[in-house]
Amino acid sequence: MRRVVIELLEQRGVTLQAIAQVVYDIQHAFYPELTLELCLESVEAVIDKREVQHVLLTGIALDMAAEAGNLPEPLLSILRDDNLLYGVDEVLALGITNVYGSIGLTNFGYLDKQKIGIIGELNSRRQPGRVHTFLDDLVAGVAAAAAARLAHALPDKLSEADLALPPEGRDRGQQAAGGPVGDGTVAGGAVSRDALP
Repeated sequence: MRRVVIELLEQRGVTLQAIAQVVYDIQHAFYPELTLELCLESVEAVIDKREVQHVLLTGIALDMAAEAGNLPEPLLSILRDDNLLYGVDEVLALGITNVYGSIGLTNFGYLDKQKIGIIGELNSRRQPGRVHTFLDDLVAGVAAAAAARLAHALPDKLSEADLALPPEGRDRGQQAAGGPVGDGTVAGGAVSRDALP
């Protein structure tokens, strides 16, 4: 099912790399050592969850049904117009964000308002016959959950690495040589994928 979800996203103009870029954009200020590769791995971990796949399949199917005219009125017009008072798309996306707790929810609220990267592109793509009413919020949900996953994992791993430093290295958070720190979870200023749950 993972492959089907990724293919559907790509058919709709969304790559996992584009979602990872959103994660990087909202988390890099808090974790300067964060890499785009680590963000992509976090996005992939979110996509791997069956409940996330179910939400994505449902929302994408509703957008596609609206494009094909296969929904009753007035729902069809509401979805085609992305009516501002229609909040079911956000509620569905919360099924993704809640996987990683309240920080996922706050990340989603931020992304829903700021429309960063691919989220903004989807929200502004008003092409005739194309509907992204659910997709922009679902992508925000995946990005918010992936960012929350990183936020849950990185502080603990960075703190553990800092404690493993000799006293003179603790102030800087890394060894002067930039080599492996402590248990190797932070090396050369980058966080290893092994540091994440």
